[in-house]
Amino acid sequence: MEYHFKIYKPYGFLSQFITQQKTRRNKKLLGELSDFPEGTMAIGRLDEDSEGLLLLTTDGKVSAEITGNKVEKEYYVQVDGLITQDAITKMQQGVEIGIQGKKYITSPCKTSILTSPPSFPERAKKIRDDRHGPTSWISITLREGKFRQVKKMTAAVGFPTLRLVRVRIGNEFLEGMDAGETRKVEKFDY
Repeated sequence: MEYHFKIYKPYGFLSQFITQQKTRRNKKLLGELSDFPEGTMAIGRLDEDSEGLLLLTTDGKVSAEITGNKVEKEYYVQVDGLITQDAITKMQQGVEIGIQGKKYITSPCKTSILTSPPSFPERAKKIRDDRHGPTSWISITLREGKFRQVKKMTAAVGFPTLRLVRVRIGNEFLEGMDAGETRKVEKFDY
């Protein structure tokens, strides 16, 4: 029998269940959030300092289908400064970032400014306060997922990422979940 879960990965957790590296001995892992069946794996990943929707499964085929370039992943991103329409347009068209020491042009994607800040649980580590200047929230929807791509994209247009929360994978949404919450699902809608 195969098992599938949605999880709201909190800030400070690695997107894995075991760690082989001695330097990561004190890191928080997904297995601390719930009692998952043997063979459970994360579908894709989120950085330790990123949050949001992460899908888990015991089915390798489902994992391969979702991590491919066909399924959309949407992120809400808090950036440093008041983002410009020019920066949004550049990200929509594709920007140059570095991947493993090589230049890479991102695929065109959907990017827009959020008119009001989204409502997420407070993060374990405070971002910063208003004394450091204004921030903006944007939505970025991609089909590809290169290493730290969203953060590299916002930095490439001059607006570094302060907080990154994945809110959607295909037709699976984060909506209504609390940080650390896990939900078992029959199957994924992607």
